[in-house]
Amino acid sequence: MMNKKFIAMACLAAVVAISPSCKKDFLNESDPNAIGVAASYKTPNDVLLAVNGIYQSLRSGNNVGETSDLWTDQRSDDTGTQDNQSNAGEPFQFGDFSILPSNTYLKSHWVSMFGTVTRANSVLSNIDRVTFADNNQKLQYTAEAKFLRAFIYFDIVRTWGDVPLVTKQLLNSADVAAVTYRVKQDLIYKQIIADLTDVITNSPLPNLQAPTGRASKAAANFLLGQVYLTMATTLDQANRTANLTNAKTYLLAAYNMRTFGALNTIPYTDVFDVNKKTTCPELIFQIQNIQGDQTYYSSIAGSFQAKGETINSKKVSTGVGYNVTHDLINEYETGDPRMDFSVKFATDPIVRDWFVTKFRDASDKAGVNGYGGNDWILMRYADVILSLAEVSNYLGETSAAIGYLDQVRTRAGMPSYAVSMTNSDYATKYPTLKLAILHERRVELAFEHHRWFDLTRTFNDAELVAYFHAKKQTDFGLAKLANFSTKDRYFPIPFDETKLDPVKMYQNPGY
Repeated sequence: MMNKKFIAMACLAAVVAISPSCKKDFLNESDPNAIGVAASYKTPNDVLLAVNGIYQSLRSGNNVGETSDLWTDQRSDDTGTQDNQSNAGEPFQFGDFSILPSNTYLKSHWVSMFGTVTRANSVLSNIDRVTFADNNQKLQYTAEAKFLRAFIYFDIVRTWGDVPLVTKQLLNSADVAAVTYRVKQDLIYKQIIADLTDVITNSPLPNLQAPTGRASKAAANFLLGQVYLTMATTLDQANRTANLTNAKTYLLAAYNMRTFGALNTIPYTDVFDVNKKTTCPELIFQIQNIQGDQTYYSSIAGSFQAKGETINSKKVSTGVGYNVTHDLINEYETGDPRMDFSVKFATDPIVRDWFVTKFRDASDKAGVNGYGGNDWILMRYADVILSLAEVSNYLGETSAAIGYLDQVRTRAGMPSYAVSMTNSDYATKYPTLKLAILHERRVELAFEHHRWFDLTRTFNDAELVAYFHAKKQTDFGLAKLANFSTKDRYFPIPFDETKLDPVKMYQNPGY
């Protein structure tokens, strides 16, 4: 756990976003009773506490924690907020494609994400002040900070496009002003690649997370593979083949670090079993929660549960649980056991709709308060395998792509791709291997916050608009599909940021 000194230290410079109400004189004043950030770094344990603080920042729903679905799944075609009244108005904007730059939830997301970057930069800017008896310990902490900075920047650049690039601790208003401008995406990706390459080649990190919840070389290789895959499909197409080749190299490196054989040796339900979260070999990187703990518990089992149901949690629900679009329900193939595990139809009169059951903890220890023990999974091997299928398909290696796809389908108990293509319904819905892989990612990784980025990576702007507009409005409830346009590939830059410098912090098109 972090001590209070490092919580304050990490928050000191979460200042890519500085409120316009801040005055220069205020920023230049110094508190004689305050401990400077640099002075907080004296021992290796101080550095460890600061690194722990970076991990801690991920937990927030404003960041990438289990409740961060507003920026991901609700933005996609998988889930949504059906109440657009009162204080639900701003959250509803995300799934309704009517988000405003003044949205306060959007600003909170921006501040939290750059807060993580700030914490990482604090470690990297001050670690050389500390003497380490074991240099490998220093290299490990450096690698963890760089991995987490790259991890968050990958989310940031996919969410907003061009963004400020901050790679050092900001000490004063002049430092802040010097980085208050948007940098082109390719430069952001260049920094991400530099960080991850250093982690992979120069760090003593273990191949797999040890202990659970820490960075590893498998996680770094997987992340770098995803980065190259995203670059290949969204950036300058002149480098497409090189980026795909690099993606394959790093994805294979992550894949070859697994400790199991075929994916079907791991039951799908084991991945989400609270009692196996530290032993399931499919898990690569996760945010840890503590069952029964009032501070570090997981809330999703209880909060996702609909009224009248008990499958998720002993916590009694009085609401509709976590909404699932009928568009996703229609995506599941007949007989897919992942549907039976992931969603359930609630028959209570006030609900009579589908809710999420993928994350469960109905244990006595979690109890009636719903203090669940689910870890939030950020990376797992089914995702690696499907990413390899995607890359192989783009490279024209069709047999290899189908082989990876079939690993996931076989584990799920579904027919092979070849057999499925003889089914007219499947072949009509997914006429290309590309769409079949996208479908498999959707049903395999549902509610794990990957869907939105899968869509923006798979389709260009015009294709993405056509994809959403081709769907049935009746399968989306209150969210208006007609609102979706090319502007919705990225979120708007928060209003408070653009008014700092309307030229250098220019707004995304359409907002």
